[in-house]
Amino acid sequence: MAEKKATKAATTKKAAAEKKETVKKAAPKAAAKKATLVINAENAGFKAGDVYNALATAQKALTVAEIAKAAKISNEEVILGAGWLLKEGKIAETEGKIVLA
Repeated sequence: MAEKKATKAATTKKAAAEKKETVKKAAPKAAAKKATLVINAENAGFKAGDVYNALATAQKALTVAEIAKAAKISNEEVILGAGWLLKEGKIAETEGKIVLA
């Protein structure tokens, strides 16, 4: 009888170990890494070009979000490019939207 108890205890431990392995949860997916915005003259100029082209294509006043969607860039990059264009006098603000000047 002593052997049966020992065997039964060993199989119980083995089953418990197997059960723990199957219960493991999948690691959560890594959050999408946010692109860092590089602020330099070259990048600002490129973003200004993206903003200008989006406005020229639309031929109407657009919000920052609409420009970002049209140009496929982030809102922060739109603001960076818009600042460049505002300084040059290429765009103007009307009713909370940006339009070519």
